[in-house]
Amino acid sequence: MNRRSPSRIYLLRHARSAWAQPGERDFDRPLDEEGFAEAEILADRAVDLGYRPVRIVSSTALRCRQTAEAMRRALDHDLELLFADELYNASYDVYLEMIASTNDAESLMFIGHNPTIEEVLERLAGSDRTAAAIPTGYPTAGLAVLDRPQGSDGRYWDIVDFLTA
Repeated sequence: MNRRSPSRIYLLRHARSAWAQPGERDFDRPLDEEGFAEAEILADRAVDLGYRPVRIVSSTALRCRQTAEAMRRALDHDLELLFADELYNASYDVYLEMIASTNDAESLMFIGHNPTIEEVLERLAGSDRTAAAIPTGYPTAGLAVLDRPQGSDGRYWDIVDFLTA
């Protein structure tokens, strides 16, 4: 069996969500109208640029699930899509452990929340590169594309692209 760790990581912050209604849990907030449009636009841009993860791992929060479904529709209805409870309110360590323990997928897309998704980018790419890529912070429906550098110490990943809707 050919086992490989990911050489490409996609970090997607969920699209814009609605404000919580009285009595509604943060976990249950859906995308708002603009968020649905953001998710569709970003998914189409990713496909146009050839960005195709082998697997998507998404937070189980409603706004992340809705963003993940938009990505899946644009990429491939048969794309492996996993929902992970541990990504909701996770620390960056959870993402890094998932990356380190993956040895059966060449590329992974994570769909999660800020500030953690930005912290993961900073840990993978370094603070200077992160600040250069997103000087005003990680926007909703922001997608970072990172490659593991060939022949390096592997300390920092390269930011290949950063897309927004």
